[in-house]
Amino acid sequence: MKPVEVIIAVHTPTRPIARAVASVLDGNAAHASLTVVCHNVELDVIAAELPPAHRDHVAWLAHTDGHRSASGPFNAGMRASDAEFVSIMGSDDTLSPGAVDSWVAVARKTGAESVLTRLSLGQPDKAVPTPPARRWHNGLADPIKDRLSYRSAPLGLVSNAARQRLGAQLVEGMRVGGDVSYVTRLWCETKVAIDRNGPGYVIGEDATDRVTLDPRSITEEFTFLRHLLAQGWFAGYPEELRTTIVTKLVRIHVFGAIWYRQDPGWWTADERVALAQMMEQFAQAAPNFAKPLSRADHALLQAASDPSIEAQTLLGAAKARRRHGRPATLIPAHLSQLLHPEAPPRFMAASWLATRA
Repeated sequence: MKPVEVIIAVHTPTRPIARAVASVLDGNAAHASLTVVCHNVELDVIAAELPPAHRDHVAWLAHTDGHRSASGPFNAGMRASDAEFVSIMGSDDTLSPGAVDSWVAVARKTGAESVLTRLSLGQPDKAVPTPPARRWHNGLADPIKDRLSYRSAPLGLVSNAARQRLGAQLVEGMRVGGDVSYVTRLWCETKVAIDRNGPGYVIGEDATDRVTLDPRSITEEFTFLRHLLAQGWFAGYPEELRTTIVTKLVRIHVFGAIWYRQDPGWWTADERVALAQMMEQFAQAAPNFAKPLSRADHALLQAASDPSIEAQTLLGAAKARRRHGRPATLIPAHLSQLLHPEAPPRFMAASWLATRA
């Protein structure tokens, strides 16, 4: 039996499933077998998209759940696997040749239960700088020092034994963010290594029907955040760990949600209240989460937390925090946090270095 089972979930033949399958079977078959989970679509419809030479080397699994989220089929594929490691993969993504070999080598060398792959967007040399980890650190990663929470997707290897030990699985039914609670447990409660230099995982840019691109209310958008904060295991984490996770959730998910809603008219009174309530939940979960953030970030936090502040001010603050290189975006609001791993100087430097192989 091969040590890795790659699991691809696909819901429509319009996705480039043949390309994804070929990247596994032609370039990574030495250490990996492949399961394709057909999600709310007939097996024959998807199988017809593959050339015969590949079709017969795929294990096929049907999964019907009525949801648009890929969490259900991925969970089904992982539950059915008895490989040492599982690796999930989107149907419009590809693996660079030798990626799985590299992951397995890292796992064997470090004893890791989870291995984070290098990520690139559209082409192998267009690196995605997540997580912005310590560039020259070898061995197992640290969830705080290596900012592991910035990797929101479980791409790479996950030990089946570790996953089962934790009872960890993707959250089904959520339109977005069903993987965030799952990876939070993995990165914080398993032995993690980062494959910094090997062939990686290439995120496809073909799809025009990604669920994560659909507009939705703030209440719906942040369902996965409230779910994470409500978990007993999260509440049981040390304060420093909860704080670094919440800092990431605000910096990436909340600030991003504001940025992508640029119409002041979209921000009704109800949406502003929902946003403020989310900020209050973060403050309760990790009271010090904002300390290392920049002065520009704090201006946006203030506007997000106060529904009486005009939407134009909220959106202006969202734009101002993206004017990188200015003092307001470089200097933390609390100068004592200047050298904190989440403070702008170290965070930006680590992000830049993460794009360099």
